[in-house]
Amino acid sequence: MPQSSSQESEIIRESPKEEEPQYDYDLFVIGGGSGGVRGSRTASQTGAKVAICELPYDPISSDTRGGYGGTCVLRGCVPKKILVYGSAFSAEFEDSKEFGWDINGDITFNWKRLVANKTREILRLNGVYKKILASAKVETYEGEGKVLDAHTVALTTPDGEVKHFTAKHILIATGGRAVLLDIPGKELAITSDEGLSLEDLPKRVVIAGAGYIAVEFAGIYNGMGSKVDLIYRKPTPLTGFDEEMRAVVASNLKGRGINCHPNTNITKLEKVEGGIKVTTDKGYEIITDAVMFATGRKPNTKRLGLEKVGVELDSHGAIKVNEYSQSSVPSIWAVGDVTNRLNLTPVALHEATCFSKTVFGGQPTKPDYEFVASAVFCQPPLSVVGLTEQKAVVQAKNDILVYTSSFNPMKNTISGRQEKTAMKIIVDSATDKVLGVSMVGPDAAEIMQGVAIALKCGATKAQFDATVGIHPTAAEELVTMRTLTRRINPSGEVIKN
Repeated sequence: MPQSSSQESEIIRESPKEEEPQYDYDLFVIGGGSGGVRGSRTASQTGAKVAICELPYDPISSDTRGGYGGTCVLRGCVPKKILVYGSAFSAEFEDSKEFGWDINGDITFNWKRLVANKTREILRLNGVYKKILASAKVETYEGEGKVLDAHTVALTTPDGEVKHFTAKHILIATGGRAVLLDIPGKELAITSDEGLSLEDLPKRVVIAGAGYIAVEFAGIYNGMGSKVDLIYRKPTPLTGFDEEMRAVVASNLKGRGINCHPNTNITKLEKVEGGIKVTTDKGYEIITDAVMFATGRKPNTKRLGLEKVGVELDSHGAIKVNEYSQSSVPSIWAVGDVTNRLNLTPVALHEATCFSKTVFGGQPTKPDYEFVASAVFCQPPLSVVGLTEQKAVVQAKNDILVYTSSFNPMKNTISGRQEKTAMKIIVDSATDKVLGVSMVGPDAAEIMQGVAIALKCGATKAQFDATVGIHPTAAEELVTMRTLTRRINPSGEVIKN
């Protein structure tokens, strides 16, 4: 199946049959997360008869547990952001002193209360998703779905009963699952699933990894008073993001008291008196109360029976799809993290909407991945849209113009916090179009959503410059960066600095 967005692909049609079979449903969806719910709901709105199945609810996922709402709502974006909010207050209390606030008495933090409130909220959202499906007249089932053939799904209910359903189309939206490093003692480690629901807040935490999840949880636990060691293989965290922004994030992590261990791997975990002993390839050991592996996720396909029915998977277990989200079996489609394209919740929603338009709306629609903004909720956050400087140079046909700014946020000038905000704009020299924007600093994600709209509309640097800023804000810096930092030719050579 063609997968590259640079290749044209066609919707594969099944060979016509003498008589159209009668199916139980027009669409059966396996997976009740963001993509599955959006796909089933929008398909039903076209008049299609739709059903969806999802595993029974649990805040910690497994082969047999999940819940309507999926990773983002139950054990990802939503509960994580709640914990980020909770952890951020410690810095706010500290910063408030120079703004005239005298906090008398001890300030204590109650982890159990926060986790209970978080769990109550995700339970509410689990119910909301069920109501959304009911309102859209989508039939819901609880249990594990498995594909038997191109048009048949077997559903194993929580009590072990197996039911069979036929459908003209099947949509797979089972997402991904966190994986553990394959090292001795890995059974002592937890993933982000457990990290959101620990019974007690660990006083010491070692986190392995350098992606979104690792740096976000480092900030969460650190903000709640835990001693945090962050161990990662590369020189800086957040591989794939702009290199200058990565360096700023690393500096901010250290500035907030997180112990960073770059160029380091964990080789072994052992249970010892007083905690867990973490052995590294650098020859030193760390004794800790908890070890979190945040070293990647894997598409959740192993129990679906896909290969037996001819659905092609890649080396990571992701479903191979064409530009319309169609698999190698014409009646089977897939959206979201299970395809391992661009693993973000809004992207799964977008892919699911395009799927419904294509299959049930009579409007063949390919997902558009250009200028998809994203954010890492480290503290302060990083947010980006478009190309990094490194990717822009690789793809460039013209010289690339780079504008940068680093400054002390106004709030920090009073609080005394030593934490810079950094911004970068990447521009095509020939067209003046803005190719990418990055920012590390307070409210970066909220600011970048508006910037993403501008880039989607084809904004030029001249239009940025002609925009009057909002003062006093950090965001106004985006429309006042007029001094070129460097010019880079397509060979990667800096020709003006």
